[in-house]
Amino acid sequence: MFGFLFLLLAAVPWTQFRGPNGQGDTGDANLPLTWSERDNIAWKTPLPGKGWSSPVVCGNQAWMTAATDDGHALHALAVTLDTGKLVHDVTVFRRAEPVLIHSKNSHASPTPLIEPGRVYVNFGTAGTACLDTRTGTVLWRNDALRLNHLVGPGSSPILYRNLIILNCDGTNTQFVAALDKQTGKLAWKTKRSGTLNDNPDLQKAYSTCAIASVAGKDHLISLGADWVYGYNPLTGKELWRSGFKGFSNVPIPILGDDLIYICTGFGRPRIWAIRPDNTTVIWKYEKPSPAIPSPLRVGDGLYFVTESGVAVCLDARTGAERWREVLRGAHAASPLHNRGQIYFFSEKGKTTVVAASPQFKLLGTSQLDGAIMATPAVADNAFILRTDSALYRIEQRR
Repeated sequence: MFGFLFLLLAAVPWTQFRGPNGQGDTGDANLPLTWSERDNIAWKTPLPGKGWSSPVVCGNQAWMTAATDDGHALHALAVTLDTGKLVHDVTVFRRAEPVLIHSKNSHASPTPLIEPGRVYVNFGTAGTACLDTRTGTVLWRNDALRLNHLVGPGSSPILYRNLIILNCDGTNTQFVAALDKQTGKLAWKTKRSGTLNDNPDLQKAYSTCAIASVAGKDHLISLGADWVYGYNPLTGKELWRSGFKGFSNVPIPILGDDLIYICTGFGRPRIWAIRPDNTTVIWKYEKPSPAIPSPLRVGDGLYFVTESGVAVCLDARTGAERWREVLRGAHAASPLHNRGQIYFFSEKGKTTVVAASPQFKLLGTSQLDGAIMATPAVADNAFILRTDSALYRIEQRR
């Protein structure tokens, strides 16, 4: 038997993409159902540059990344949670020749990692760096993990013990690597072993890793083109792999009930449920599925939204469809769960809240001025939500 790691906390630490283990559960925060530019906004802070990285929070700070000068300058930004003041704007890397990006991507899309005293920022092939959160001083840089993203960076790093672990799936090379968080030096690097399509464009991927406990041991669950892998997170040793057909995978693997749920990527996005102890495929959902937003596992339901705005609830045990509703509008940010409520964030600044239940029930809608491409963070019973131009603190206001 085996089980997955979940943190059941009243207030979860939002230290990486989508919170604890990337699963998108806010714990038991007291979050509002609706807001607007005038209602339930504690502060709104304009942000310099452009970036789709999600905020991460620790103490009284929210950190994220941005790019200016058309990607020539790559920045780390910090805002105070109580006042919204921009306290750090640090140029971490300068690029003489920025990488190409897709029209829906940015030069600063990977989400940072944070822990007391340190924040780790990643810009894909441009490099990874560690900053002192109090002073903004860069403590180390590593720009040795080179790859061709083709359309810009997307995979966010995760922290495991003393390691920063990164998916590096480009058109020219595909590997997973770990850096020592104290020094930034390479701890291990493992080449992808699965056979890929001969077309380099079909070999890239942009997913983020997750950690699962399988037979009492931690496995690094890592999704690349055509394969999902299990690795020993301390050494990078491959433990298992399971094949499918798909590339440019973005959603993070979702965990629950001894299963992992993967999105097969572009070409023909589908959702598969797999048992990692024996790589058995339990079920496949054969209708259009997310290629960018990550799903959510809540109770026995699996919830997701497609880029075109179709929200779906499946029975997580069988893959049977429970409901399917059109929300309208493109969606890139990943949904979040709080107290039986699912929050969907559209690219046009609209948030739709529905009940986490076998029947579709609309609970509220909200509208902000900017575009939402980044997945919000949660801190102190508030959303820390980033649009294309500003950072908001959204909370219940009397």
